[in-house]
Amino acid sequence: MILLNNERISAIKLSQMFEVSTRTIYRDIETISLAGIPISTYNGVNGGISIMEEYKVDKKLFTISDISTILMGLSSVSSTLYNNEIVCTLEKVKSLLPKEQVKDIELKSNQITIDLTTWMGNKNFQSNIEKIKSALSYNKYLKFEYCGTNRNKDKRSIEPYKLILKENNWYLQGYCTLKQDFRVFKLSRISNLEILEEVFVPREFKEKSLDGSGWIDKKLIEIKLLAHWSLREQMIERCGEDNIHLLYVYEN
Repeated sequence: MILLNNERISAIKLSQMFEVSTRTIYRDIETISLAGIPISTYNGVNGGISIMEEYKVDKKLFTISDISTILMGLSSVSSTLYNNEIVCTLEKVKSLLPKEQVKDIELKSNQITIDLTTWMGNKNFQSNIEKIKSALSYNKYLKFEYCGTNRNKDKRSIEPYKLILKENNWYLQGYCTLKQDFRVFKLSRISNLEILEEVFVPREFKEKSLDGSGWIDKKLIEIKLLAHWSLREQMIERCGEDNIHLLYVYEN
């Protein structure tokens, strides 16, 4: 689909995009050609690889508004779960756009950005997410140490079933072999995460509600909190402006 979205692109640029050798790119191009898709190659400074203009893909499945929304969503996801699959999907969606409208739609899709990553970033966190994604794909057990609310660490082995991002916190739902039941684990409490070679047979997944019922001990207590005015923005985001009242302001 990248070839559909570009008039001409070099093998070197493709290899850099997908982090593979140019030999792999040429092998893939040969496979595409054998599949009946007309490929053209050009030598020289402005050379590269392209799909013949006569080859068309039906672009009537989505409206322009649909494609713009999809691009916005995929771009937001890529900030949190960056991998080549998302890059490829973005290129596939872009290939559905009429050439004369590409720039305009890209501009509109970039008008809203949802970036769920932290300012400083956490490389270990991303590494754990990639391990969990791999275990989810291949039905492999995960082993780790888990720090509970009592601050004690337990060794756990689980069958992973679902990865969740909620309120900027990552959670993992899975079947815990220690507790013999489905549990929800907060990733920030997980350490020494490992993928085991052992493969499990997926059982019926009993999904936990995302409102925390059944796995978060809810003891709701109404409180009045006195906060410094500098925290006003955070309080509004958390509690809503109607629940925030200015009592007084110190004057210097």
